[in-house]
Amino acid sequence: MNRIILCLLIFCSLSYVANAQVYSDKVVGKKNEELRDSLMSSEYPYVLPILGKKATAAGFELPYSAGLGINYLWQESEIVIDNLKVGVNNSRLIELDEIVRFNNATATTQGLNFRPDIWLLPFLNVYGIVATSQTSTEVDFSVFIPNQESFEEVFRYKTKAEFDATTFGFGITPTIGIGGGWLALDMNFSWTDIQELERPAFSYVFGPRLGKTYNFKKKDRNISAWVGGFRVEIRSDTQGSIQLEDVLPQDGSLGERIDSGLEAVETRQQQVDDWWESLTPAQQRLNQKLYDRTNELLGNANELLTRLDDAVNRLPSSSIQYSLDKRQKENWNFIIGAQYQHNKHWMIRGEVGFLGERTQFIGGLQYRFGL
Repeated sequence: MNRIILCLLIFCSLSYVANAQVYSDKVVGKKNEELRDSLMSSEYPYVLPILGKKATAAGFELPYSAGLGINYLWQESEIVIDNLKVGVNNSRLIELDEIVRFNNATATTQGLNFRPDIWLLPFLNVYGIVATSQTSTEVDFSVFIPNQESFEEVFRYKTKAEFDATTFGFGITPTIGIGGGWLALDMNFSWTDIQELERPAFSYVFGPRLGKTYNFKKKDRNISAWVGGFRVEIRSDTQGSIQLEDVLPQDGSLGERIDSGLEAVETRQQQVDDWWESLTPAQQRLNQKLYDRTNELLGNANELLTRLDDAVNRLPSSSIQYSLDKRQKENWNFIIGAQYQHNKHWMIRGEVGFLGERTQFIGGLQYRFGL
């Protein structure tokens, strides 16, 4: 069971993309009159962005219209998992939400992403995402068996596994600058693919940033600093299938665990039945819902264990199907960042995110050119 759960959590390797922080800046102030006059009188030489000529004629200094960037990402985040259902050899999916409970699930991701972009409009950047990542996932979960009064934890387990993932997506960034101060509203949509998932996992990232650029004496050389937020949303439902032999315990103890589990369920079922028989008719009416729900959960546990026992004898053809809902423990965290621009072609940047239940670092290098 533990490795199945790890496979389900791989979607946590989100491909967060760092944009080199460039923008269309409205040139203002007496000391910048010469630059503004030059922009307004010169002919804009590139096809993109659309309306680029009108923007420069209005006194906006534009970045080069195309860019190629590469970024390194490290991220650690906590995830909430519920509504877990598991089936064996394409049987019905059995509800395990109250039987398997996640105490903690943390995914640590590191990887590289490649980001080509263009300025479609003077105030709108669009980009693509191609990424590879390696994810280390740690899961702490407990298994419970119900009785007539509550649930009893039969064991607790911690485990860790590593996976590789590939991500594709796209993003848009509306942005505006005036006198070196700027606002950017970055949004991207990505799909992360791994072998164990039935379909790629979808995620949406929104990152508003507010910053200021400080120019050096050398032309086009500057440094920017900013603060902002980082919000992640992931598709809530995940379904997939995995071969049973891929999740068997390495110590070969699955058969013993199944037998032990069946004995525990049988013992608990007898205890519940004895408790029910000891009640008066009036007490039974008061406890009917509890009794029915307890029997349902014990029946689910018994069915799953019985099907697993049969599946072990059908290796290597046996498989496990699963379904669950998942979400970030907290969608938002706080970010701060900075960028050094050597010239209008080359820039390097770094950003850290913290607070909330997610911590991240990203560093990127970008080269820009005109189209």
